[in-house]
Amino acid sequence: MSRYKISHATRYEYEALVLHAHHLAYLKPRATPVQRVEDYALLVDPIPVTLTPLHDYFGNECHEIELLSAHDALTVTCSSVVERFAAEDDLDHDQTLSWEAVAARLAADHGRSAFREFCFDSPLVRAHRHLAEYAAPSFTPKRPLVSALLELNRRIYDEFTYDNTVSDVATPLAQVLEHRRGVCQDFAHLMLGCLRSLGLSGRYVSGYLETLPPPGKARLVGADASHAWASAYVPDYGWLDLDPTNGVVPGERHITLAYGRDFSDVSPLRGVVLGGGSHSLSVSVDVEPLD
Repeated sequence: MSRYKISHATRYEYEALVLHAHHLAYLKPRATPVQRVEDYALLVDPIPVTLTPLHDYFGNECHEIELLSAHDALTVTCSSVVERFAAEDDLDHDQTLSWEAVAARLAADHGRSAFREFCFDSPLVRAHRHLAEYAAPSFTPKRPLVSALLELNRRIYDEFTYDNTVSDVATPLAQVLEHRRGVCQDFAHLMLGCLRSLGLSGRYVSGYLETLPPPGKARLVGADASHAWASAYVPDYGWLDLDPTNGVVPGERHITLAYGRDFSDVSPLRGVVLGGGSHSLSVSVDVEPLD
């Protein structure tokens, strides 16, 4: 078991006064079979007129924030303590159903399970033959699903370069596939696009990853970042997390925030403001191991 204290601070500075604002924050870590939220606090400056906890369609806990006082800056700070347990490695990679059999089972489901809805297009991830073609070398005929998933996860890690200067939220998957560069959000979307293009079910996971400093270097407080990975449905097992940015199956160093169809469902903080003009954004994340 690993235990972490997580601090996530977001600050907007506006060129003009904001007169009225509504925001939605997805900053509380999610309780899962391998994760327990021990403590959580959310602070907003200026003080909001309402700060309401909600549960969205996917079962994530989020907070609705409304501000009525005029302000030229907004700071939202989340602090949480999370226990993360190791998952049991009881999945036989070579004995699961073939990926074609799983796709056929999902196609015949007709919406009776929650897994089927993650086969469809979402605002930022759409099925395409080019994505199916990219996945094809891993998803060979009759190959067990988990074996194919793990190879695709590793291929994305090996064949794509992490580069935070070439993409943003609106970057299409076709561009990511062409240039073979991007960030964790892009690689998670790419994995989902490949799965959905093959008729398989995949969901987006937002969270954090404990990062380790280079050998001999001190750990820098606030230098971590939010993270994202993908999750694939495996019959008789459930959801299998896959981190194509690092080519691994997420473990104790991965902390889950929320699940959705893609980033647009679980953006850490989004909203609508009246006024403000242009703005600048700064984010500071710290994932501190406590034990």
